[in-house]
Amino acid sequence: MVDWMLMKNPLNWLLIFIPVAFYLEFSHASDTWTFICSALAILPLAGLMGHATEELAIRTGSTIGGLLNATFGNATELIIAFFALNAGKFDVVKASITGSIIGNLLLVLGLSVFLGGLRYQTQTFNSQGARATASLLVISVIAFLVPALFDYTERSFGITPERVRIDDTHLALGVSIILIGLYIANIIFSLFTHKDILSTIDEEQGGEHAHEAQWGLPLAIGILLGATVLVGFMSEFLVGSLEGFTATFGLSEFFVGLIIIPIVGNAAEHAAAVFFAMKNKMDLAITIALGSTVQIALLVAPILVVISFLINKPMNLVLNNPLELVTLVGAVLIANSVAKDGETNWLEGLMLLGVYAILAVAFFFLPSPAGAIGGH
Repeated sequence: MVDWMLMKNPLNWLLIFIPVAFYLEFSHASDTWTFICSALAILPLAGLMGHATEELAIRTGSTIGGLLNATFGNATELIIAFFALNAGKFDVVKASITGSIIGNLLLVLGLSVFLGGLRYQTQTFNSQGARATASLLVISVIAFLVPALFDYTERSFGITPERVRIDDTHLALGVSIILIGLYIANIIFSLFTHKDILSTIDEEQGGEHAHEAQWGLPLAIGILLGATVLVGFMSEFLVGSLEGFTATFGLSEFFVGLIIIPIVGNAAEHAAAVFFAMKNKMDLAITIALGSTVQIALLVAPILVVISFLINKPMNLVLNNPLELVTLVGAVLIANSVAKDGETNWLEGLMLLGVYAILAVAFFFLPSPAGAIGGH
């Protein structure tokens, strides 16, 4: 089955870049070529993850299928952020978290709605489930607004910078524990206590778009795990070569953290969500885009804070750039607007992509603050 898929899908010929990336990494070749080859290798791996997730979703249902995809996709993001965290690049880590949130809400969701809308005039999804998830996005915004306002308030009171830094990290740890608890509660709510409320339209209509599984369960799980591990390696190579790559093209570290790293780290969600949307499975596409965002904000970011304490490099959740905070609020408001009516069309997707493009241009011209790399 795997050999057949490799022959039929031209995208999978890009798997040849996996050994090429390994060779370039361990032979200490050009950072630019290492970055490019690693990125090309991630594309077919993301496609394999999307296909394997769909095979699992046939057996488990759209809700669990979307959760699985978000989980395995964000594993890559967590790996990338961990290496940056361990290197002391705290602002890059926080920028990548912000970039992942706006990337999922604007780029991934926008591409899914736009490309799906080009095939189908109107696409529908379970608005009740989407609104429940979108409500958690509001909590995500609050979780980033409060530390920033707390930091500003303490500084306005004339408290010493060192004390403010300590208080910021302690607040971040407390907020992170609460967010992890809320995420666990959301899992219980979605999969157990209110599973019937959040069941998707496809399931309610008797699986209109379902089809027979093409892969056996062990094969699907094996490919999903194997692709995730390889994406992790490719992502590690990307982190190591980013500095040289950005220097070559004159990109700022802030832009790298906010735009490039999230796009690379979330490639699995990009491919899978668009793949499902173009098959008119908007429930899965919405679950992946919104679910992945919630997972980044309520699980990945808090875990990174906890890890930072464990490795004795405590990180706070203060976003020093006001543009990041405004961007977060705007992205969540737009996502809530799309999710509320249970219908999408290509114009809504194009509007989401337009907002993301505007933000990308703004962040491209925004210089990195002095001392951003390595700051707390």
